[in-house]
Amino acid sequence: MAEQVQTGPGSGALAGDPIAGSAVLPLGSRLNERGHLEIGGCDLLDLVEAHGTPAYVYAEDDLRARARAYREAFERRGTGGEILFASKAFPATAAYRLFAEEGLSVDVASGGELHIALAAGFDPARIHMHGNNKTDEEILMAARAGIGHLILDSFDEIERAERLLDAPMKVLIRVTPGVKPSTHDFITTGQLDSKFGFGMGDGAGQAAAAIERALASDTLELVGLHAHIGSQIFELEPYRLAIAALGELAGEWCEVVDVGGGLGVAYTEEDRPPTIDDYVGVKVAGVREVFGDGVRIMVEPGRSLVANAGVTAYRIGTVKEIPGVRTYVAVDGGMSDNLRPMLYGSRYEALIADRAGEEPDTLVTVAGMHCESGDVLVRDARLAAPAVGDVLVTPATGAYGHAMASNYNGVTRPPVIFCRDGEARVVVRRETYDDLTARDV
Repeated sequence: MAEQVQTGPGSGALAGDPIAGSAVLPLGSRLNERGHLEIGGCDLLDLVEAHGTPAYVYAEDDLRARARAYREAFERRGTGGEILFASKAFPATAAYRLFAEEGLSVDVASGGELHIALAAGFDPARIHMHGNNKTDEEILMAARAGIGHLILDSFDEIERAERLLDAPMKVLIRVTPGVKPSTHDFITTGQLDSKFGFGMGDGAGQAAAAIERALASDTLELVGLHAHIGSQIFELEPYRLAIAALGELAGEWCEVVDVGGGLGVAYTEEDRPPTIDDYVGVKVAGVREVFGDGVRIMVEPGRSLVANAGVTAYRIGTVKEIPGVRTYVAVDGGMSDNLRPMLYGSRYEALIADRAGEEPDTLVTVAGMHCESGDVLVRDARLAAPAVGDVLVTPATGAYGHAMASNYNGVTRPPVIFCRDGEARVVVRRETYDDLTARDV
């Protein structure tokens, strides 16, 4: 019989069995008979031997399972809510295509994201465009494509859209309802002091004026309201408050209520976010209570669809002990492939994929390879005897890693690899040094 291993990321299971109790690793991840971490049936060590490091690795079945969980949560409540993949979390063509196959819609926040969504095969009617400063070109691109909704964000944008459009276009008004959940200030969006949307202020405020302005337009067909209060949220009550605020603005013209995204995910084993089912339940109940059954509900999950489906694999290049201070483990990536720890102070787990079942007994700081003292991925991580050449994995990097990746220090961006049933396929290739100079003129 296989030996029992300790609880923690990459542990807590019998060899060959699913990794029990891990909130951070992709669904179906396991400790294989070689003692290595497997994702999507692929041994991480074999994978990086073939494709190098750093690399973004996703369990494809995990992505699909989370999309289906959202669909099923709506079906259980007898409503056909529209689920929009908030594509800024993972703007890879393969991800857009996968979620289109799973019956999701998509929200885009730029002409580039719109371009990828169309290239991936999304029905234009299921594409919805955000952005607090859309250009003329982006508005025209959206109109010509025939997207579902343009979400209006300012009076300047209302005037711009009216000037550019030569045929009616369905629009939503984005409202900042004055609700501030408990999350990082940089990812709160629903408070009164926000660059997004129309505030309610005293009474209905600017939002009411924007609604009146849109209703008077010959080219803007106002059909609904939108509110997004922030990201990485573990509380459910703020969603009820935001929906109630939208109800103060709605009239007979309101056919659609887009209540945004925001569901938090587990970045560490201690994190306990709400379930997808509970999250959908609160939003459906809130809309029914405030608007009745005749209004179509839309939600915009991004992070909760993709974050825990992906990990980043690195190779350890240096183990540097500073006696009495700390031990630094340096990997061949860092802030160029995961900016969130530096931008938000985000916390992650880490494990050694080579010895995924061994007890993590060494306290270290996982540092990146960039010329910045702040290039630290995990400040205090417990690893199983890290050594030069080991493969180190940070789970829960499926959201915003690829999206925010850069070429800082001339580093090439990592590949994106989808794994399923033991087969790995590269869906975004690794950049080359020639790519770094390809746009030079």
